[in-house]
Amino acid sequence: MEIPGLGTLTEDEYGSLVSAPVPVPVLGGITLPFHVDGYADDPAQEDFHAAVRAFLALDRTALEAAADGVFDYYRHMGEVFGDELDDFPRIAGPADVWDHVTFARHQVTVSRDGDGEPVYVSVEAECGWEEEHGLQVVFRDGARITKVGPYDGHLTNDTDVLYER
Repeated sequence: MEIPGLGTLTEDEYGSLVSAPVPVPVLGGITLPFHVDGYADDPAQEDFHAAVRAFLALDRTALEAAADGVFDYYRHMGEVFGDELDDFPRIAGPADVWDHVTFARHQVTVSRDGDGEPVYVSVEAECGWEEEHGLQVVFRDGARITKVGPYDGHLTNDTDVLYER
C-alpha cells in the first residue's frame, strides 16, 4: 500500500502498515519507520495523508513550543523519584529539557483515537528522568503537540494542558 510522504508500506504481524525509515525534520532529521493503524478501512484516508504531510513539514520549533510541558513532566518525576536516584538528571529549565530526550530508537505511529476522531501522530522517546515509561509526544492532525508525558499509548488527555499529572 502506498501513502504519500511515506512511500510503500507493508503489513506487519499486528496488522499495522509499516514504512521504511523516513527522515523526520521535527526530530532533527533522524530516520524512523512509520506505523499506520486503521488506514486500510478508514473512509477518510486523506485525513491520514494530511496528518503525515503536516507532521513531516514541522521543524524543531514545534518541539520547542512544547518544552514547558515536557519540563513539567520532568519536574513531577523529580518530585516523585529525584531524591531516590543518584543519576537523576539536573535540568535547569525548559530550554534544556530536549537535551535529555532520545527519539532515535523508536517509531512514529499514525492513527485515530476512534471513528470520526482526528488523526494523531504519536512518537515515543527515551528520556533521562523516566527510564521505564519514557516520553510520549502526540501531534493532533500531525500539526501541533497536544499531549506530552509518560508513554501510555493514549492519544489525548482529559484536559487541555500538555502534561497532566
